[in-house]
Amino acid sequence: MSNASAQTSAHPAAHKVVIIGSGPAGWTAAIYAARAQLEPIVYCGVPKQDPGPVLPGGQLMLTTEVENYPGFEHGIMGPEMMEKFRKQAERFGTKVIEDDIARCEFSRTPGKPHTLHPADGKPVQAHAVIISTGATANWLGLPNEMRLATTGGGVSACAVCDGALPVFRGQPLAVVGGGDTAMEEASYLTKFASTVYVIHRRDSLRASKIMQSRFMDRPNAKVMFNKAVVDVLGDEKIEGVLLEDTVTGERSTLAVKGLFIAIGHTPATKFIKDSGIEFNEKGYVALKSRNSYTNIAGVFAAGDVADADYRQAVTAAGMGCQAALDAERWLAAAGVH
Repeated sequence: MSNASAQTSAHPAAHKVVIIGSGPAGWTAAIYAARAQLEPIVYCGVPKQDPGPVLPGGQLMLTTEVENYPGFEHGIMGPEMMEKFRKQAERFGTKVIEDDIARCEFSRTPGKPHTLHPADGKPVQAHAVIISTGATANWLGLPNEMRLATTGGGVSACAVCDGALPVFRGQPLAVVGGGDTAMEEASYLTKFASTVYVIHRRDSLRASKIMQSRFMDRPNAKVMFNKAVVDVLGDEKIEGVLLEDTVTGERSTLAVKGLFIAIGHTPATKFIKDSGIEFNEKGYVALKSRNSYTNIAGVFAAGDVADADYRQAVTAAGMGCQAALDAERWLAAAGVH
């Protein structure tokens, strides 16, 4: 018996692949892994508030109509898309467990599987692990903001995803934030909106000068300094925002038909903080070159948890494909069949 075979047979209870996370990256990885007969297990997570909503299926669960994913010429609702992804993965034999992975013990010993600790259940072992837990948008935490974000009421955390929808075209829109991301989102919205207001709680923007100029040079761009959003107005659809001057405390109302929160994202990596996984300067999982390999053998990452630049469904799905292919090749080289 070869060393690789001996290592594999010594851990018969270990799964070949466990996928943590259930957004476009996780489900795509599951589809590829299942079709490669790797018998993947997906821990899809459970709903929680963080402080905004975090749902199994990722950010698309908070998106109404998705128009920029190839193959859906008339668009598709975000939750419906994720349900289709899940059913396709299950069709090929993926096992789905509705639980979170709370902690990981990644092995550094060749042939010894990794140990994962679910929040509600016994530890599980896996020869290969794909981390695809995504990144959550940072929200203001206002009750009406959360309500309208989850019901398609015109509040979003991704202008590139939602800004081109018909409901926003020709309308006054607002972006909350002051960094490069906010400027990029606001500049994108100027293509469609009648006016784009950038609302920033300080007297100067944090964005680079070139990003500021790119936005402010647009004829329909306006910046509101020293203003904080303290309430989102509207019942079924947003009608405006209540602003408070951060210097004087004076309150005012700004009528808008869309509100885009651009105050950053937080990668969902808390459960691997002490696992030995390396992170980049922004706190996202660090990858080797253009593949999905992390610094630990047999551990791969895909989607927004390792992507601070694009954060799109289609790029996440592509990374999920890469992770499954990389895991398959790694398992074959390790003698795991």
